Amino acid sequence: MTPTPNVGVTDGAEGRRRGMAGATMSETTAPSTESKAAKRAARATANGVDTIPPLARLFPLGLQHVLALYAGAVAVPLIVGGALDYSAADLAFLISADLFIAGIATIVQSVGFWRFGVRLPLMQGVTFAAVGPMIAIGLEHGITTIFGSVIACGLFMILIAPFFAQLLRFFPPIVTGTVILIIGLSLMRVAAGWIMTGSTAEEPGAPPINVAFAFGTLLLIVLIERFAPAPLARVSVLLGLVVGTLAALFVPGMVDWSNVGEAGWFAIVTPFHFGLPTFELASIVSMIIVGIVIMTETTGDMIAVGEIVDKPVTRRQLADGLRADGLGTVLGGIFNTFPYTAFAQNVGLVSLTGVRSRYVATMAGLILVVLGVIPKVSAIVEGVPRAVLGGAGIALFGMVAASGIRTLTKVKFNNRNVLIVAISVGVALLPTVTPTIYEQFPSWFQLIFDSGISAGAIIAILLNLLLNSTDLRKSAEGDPVLSPHDAVRGPAAAALAHPEAQGTGLIPTTVLEAEKEKPPTDPA
Repeated sequence: MTPTPNVGVTDGAEGRRRGMAGATMSETTAPSTESKAAKRAARATANGVDTIPPLARLFPLGLQHVLALYAGAVAVPLIVGGALDYSAADLAFLISADLFIAGIATIVQSVGFWRFGVRLPLMQGVTFAAVGPMIAIGLEHGITTIFGSVIACGLFMILIAPFFAQLLRFFPPIVTGTVILIIGLSLMRVAAGWIMTGSTAEEPGAPPINVAFAFGTLLLIVLIERFAPAPLARVSVLLGLVVGTLAALFVPGMVDWSNVGEAGWFAIVTPFHFGLPTFELASIVSMIIVGIVIMTETTGDMIAVGEIVDKPVTRRQLADGLRADGLGTVLGGIFNTFPYTAFAQNVGLVSLTGVRSRYVATMAGLILVVLGVIPKVSAIVEGVPRAVLGGAGIALFGMVAASGIRTLTKVKFNNRNVLIVAISVGVALLPTVTPTIYEQFPSWFQLIFDSGISAGAIIAILLNLLLNSTDLRKSAEGDPVLSPHDAVRGPAAAALAHPEAQGTGLIPTTVLEAEKEKPPTDPA
């Protein structure tokens, strides 16, 4: 007699297996706040500030930062050297020294050592704020006096950094958002200047071919962001610059690589190439004023990057970053170049690509060091058409402005806060739309207010202190979610940050009202 299979046992075991599988599937597929939070944390860890991307991604991402910075970085030595009537060889040396120290300053800022470096993805370059004073000093006392005053300015910045960092409390979201917005809007003049390359007094407008290449590059960046795979979308600006340059090769005169053949393969950047520095009191005072402007702009840039990468800057970090600025400026004076600051256009690139790693900036710094000692490679990069750079600049600088708007969404726009933003942006844009507006004022006034970024930051800080009084801040203490440290917040902002918010962040108003009615909890 053939035994009957134990169907019940088999079916029971199978049922238990199916039940366990079903439970597992249910646990896996059921929407869970914890699992979503874990996924967000995993994504943030994979794209964190301290994450080192693979070399195959790290190099192109770093090169992208170099291309965004390059035109602005070489402009200052060209302007100052040209005003002092220096030879082509001396100009080439100034550019090499500039790139070399920019790379070192960037590495110090991004990697950091001891109390130097903010340890965020920030690029360092020579500041435009010092151009006017340096030309005046050079014409009056010679270039060695420029370098002496630059060294003194750097030492001053290192010493004052911890005290300047205490000003962080004057940069709440209403101020930082306004300053970041001003940075993006002010830089649009740089992008427009690149597109205007080749215009003359007889034909003052931008050449149509430049406009075509600028907007063609911009369109290509948008299409790459929309349709390309994620790895290519990360380097959309780099691809736009490369494709735009290759297309420009078919237009006579657009790409100028005539200096590539003449450039050497290797050059040593020697300290005190033009002679030992000389120190003159009035020149030092003038450059120290520049240093204060630099620190104000760098503070805005560091806060902007901290907002973008979701790692708010602390007072200690701010002091470390300002010290790195000072150290880069001291090295600049020693190695025949000028004061250094964070480059705002690269802040926009961080926002556009979404790559948070500070080691991308470190790679860009290494590339700059290489460009500084290999003039031939530097000459190739210099050949990128300015019109192509202008198209990329529209996207980069626009992203900076958009980051400022994003920060301002944290603030309730009552009449006072609207007034703070309106007046700050208006004052900041005056020298942008009319560069000669302050020509009849003293040089110290022009130094501060010709830079829309520093002028706007000062106005925003003062107006916030005046209009957002302590009483006004106390009136926001009943907000169930958000701190009232900068101004009164609105229910829309509270909804966006509420733990029950989903999707667009909108939740029933009754939930917020219930939160307000809850008794305060004991912190213990």
